Amino acid sequence: MAGGFFYFCTMAIILFDDSAHQTLLPLTFTRPVADLRIGILTIAEKWAKYLDLDFSWHTQSWLQEKFPAKIEERNLFINGSFCPDEALIEAIKPLHGNVALIYGDHLVAVKLNEIDARCFDPKAQFEHTVNLDYKPVVINFPEDIFRNNDIELRKDFKLITKGRKSAVISSTNTIIGNDFFAEDSAVAECSTFNTTNGPIYLANNTEVWEGTHIRGAFALCEHSQVKMGAKIYGATTVGPYSRVGGELNNAVMWGYSSKGHEGYLGNSVLGEWCNIGADSNNSNLKNNYAEVKIWDYTTQRFRRTGLQFCGLIMADHAKCAINTMFNTGTVVGVSANVFGSGFPRNFIPDFAWGGNQGFEVYSVKKMFETAEKVFARREHRKFNEIEQNILRKVFELTEEFRRF
Repeated sequence: MAGGFFYFCTMAIILFDDSAHQTLLPLTFTRPVADLRIGILTIAEKWAKYLDLDFSWHTQSWLQEKFPAKIEERNLFINGSFCPDEALIEAIKPLHGNVALIYGDHLVAVKLNEIDARCFDPKAQFEHTVNLDYKPVVINFPEDIFRNNDIELRKDFKLITKGRKSAVISSTNTIIGNDFFAEDSAVAECSTFNTTNGPIYLANNTEVWEGTHIRGAFALCEHSQVKMGAKIYGATTVGPYSRVGGELNNAVMWGYSSKGHEGYLGNSVLGEWCNIGADSNNSNLKNNYAEVKIWDYTTQRFRRTGLQFCGLIMADHAKCAINTMFNTGTVVGVSANVFGSGFPRNFIPDFAWGGNQGFEVYSVKKMFETAEKVFARREHRKFNEIEQNILRKVFELTEEFRRF
C-alpha cells in the first residue's frame, strides 16, 4: 500500500460518472455514483481509504456545485461505479498518460494531463488501452447495491479494522464468533451478535438497545441506533445518523433515514432523509416465485433483474405513512410521499403525493418546507441553496412521469 500511495500522491484523483449514473436512477438524481454507500463506506470513501488521498468528482451539471471537480497538472480519472480492492489498485498503478484501463464496455481509469483533463469525456475512445483481467464489483443498477453488500461489508470490515482491536462492550451482551468490532464510543446492552456468517461493525457514537438480535454481516455507522427488540439479518448496512427497528434483511440504508418501528424491510435500498412509517412492510418475493422486474428510468419500462428476491428501492427524501405495503420490486422516486391503504403502484414517480387511491404532484414549495424541518434536526447539515437547486432540477427532469 505504501508503494501505491507514493505513486498516486503526485496526482489528483477524480471519480467520474459514466452511463451507470442513468441506470442507477432515481438513487443518483441527487449524487454522483461514487457517493453511493455499499458495505460500510461510500465508494468514494473506499477509494480515499485505499489510496490515503482526497478526491473530487466529474459528475452531472446540476450536481457540480455540491460535488466539484479539482483538476491539477496530473490527474487520475477513476470510474465511480467500480468498488476498489488491492487487485484493482495494482491494475491502475502501471498506467501511463492517456493509456486507458478497460473492463468490457467500461472505462475504468485513465491518467490525463491538465489540458486533456479539462475536456475529459467518459464516452471517449482511447487509442491505447489495457484490459482488466478479473471481475471486480461494479454497481450499474440499484439492485446491485444490496446484491453486493455482503462482499463489500467484508472488504470494508477488514479495511477499517486491520491492525486494530475492538473496544470492550458491556458483558450483558452475547457475542458469537470472532469478527466483531466496536469503536470506543459504541454502546450495546442485552443484545446478541452472531458473527459466524459475517462480521459485525459498530461505529463511533452508535447504540444497540436491549433485546436486539443481529446476525452478520452488519454495519451500524456513526451516530445511529438500533431500537429495542430489532431483528437484523445480513447483509445489512445502517448508514450514519439513522434509526432502525423491526426486521431488516439484506437492506442498505445510506444515512439520515429512519425505520424506527415494527415492519419488514428486505433486499432493499433506502437513500438519505427517508422515513418509513410504523408497521410498514415491503414484499421481496413474488407469490409465484417469478423473477422480479423493476422500473428503469433509461428505458421507461420495467426491466428484468434476474433476481427472485428484490424489495424496495427508495430515493432521497422519500417517505411513507404507517401501514404502507410495498409490492415486490417497487421503485420510489426522490421526494415522493406515499400513504393510504392497499398496495401503491410499483413505480412511484419523483415528487408524487398519494397512494393506491391515486397521486398528485408534491409541490417543490411544500417539499422544501418539510425538508427544512428535517434538516434542522441535524445541525451539521444545512438545507441550503445548493441542496434546493439540486431538488428543483430533479423536479424538472422528472416532470414527464407525473401525468396523474
